[in-house]
Amino acid sequence: MSTVNTVTGPVDSAELGNVLVHEHVFVLGEEYRQNYQDDWDEEEKIAEAVRDLRELKGLGMDTILDPTVLGLGRYIPRIQRIAEQIDLKIVVATGLYTYNDIPFQFHYTGPGLLFDVSEPLVTFFTKDLTEGIADTGVKAAFLKCAIEEQGLTPGVERVMRAVGQTSAQTGAPITVHTNPHTQSGLVAQQVLSEEGADLSKVVIGHSGDSTDLDYLMKIADAGSILGMDRFGLDVLLPFDDRINTVVSLVEKGYADRMALAHDAACFIDWFDPEAKRQAVPKWNYRHISEDVLPALRERGVSDKDIDAMLVDVPRRYFE
Repeated sequence: MSTVNTVTGPVDSAELGNVLVHEHVFVLGEEYRQNYQDDWDEEEKIAEAVRDLRELKGLGMDTILDPTVLGLGRYIPRIQRIAEQIDLKIVVATGLYTYNDIPFQFHYTGPGLLFDVSEPLVTFFTKDLTEGIADTGVKAAFLKCAIEEQGLTPGVERVMRAVGQTSAQTGAPITVHTNPHTQSGLVAQQVLSEEGADLSKVVIGHSGDSTDLDYLMKIADAGSILGMDRFGLDVLLPFDDRINTVVSLVEKGYADRMALAHDAACFIDWFDPEAKRQAVPKWNYRHISEDVLPALRERGVSDKDIDAMLVDVPRRYFE
């Protein structure tokens, strides 16, 4: 057992219960919101988030891991207000989300750059994990980076290596946004391992977008956790294909190396809300409880295997 920092304080890893390993509360560009989101109602949005997360708790989930970091609009004071009103635990992350370049705040400052200092990303990530995020007192409990179709660009590599170094120094686990169709999870594993990260404490996110069992087993055989974490995004891979992939991997003995989630959010400013509902009507926090778990059980996945994916794997991730 170990201590896991949540938004409302530390808990024992045994208290996490059923965990969805990749859910956002808000994906919201604050600069965009302040300049162009004319219809934003802070109190209304917080109330809607409280409603949705209470509903999720009522459906049997106990904890969400929220990998909303720099680049996705992390704003902890808003999350604190929500967390104080719900029983569901929220665990937040540190890191940086980019598919290409890093923000200009880091372009000229770092090892070998115009202002040649130690890597500021490692400094910031470590502070978030050990001291707290800004002045909120909330400590991050895991790290987040990304590698997409563009591959290991210089900016992506710098962030990923900083995440790997921070993990090696602090023991914090990692989640990586990947594109399984370019097999970028293998690239992430290589880079992170070069920096000393423990691959058994790495979720290779969005692995569930693929039906390529050979690729997925290669990721798992190297020790990492397969993030089957986009249930509801049927435009990227249909529901039946997602279910079939999980079932096939369970049958091959990989239940203890998979974790489940939706990658959903109470609010995301990437899409018009009504257009999003029409395009992906099942992309919400309810889908796994209401549709995915019954479908897995119908296909012969045991409660023990479901507990492995929802309880044991996330708990081991932090231990």
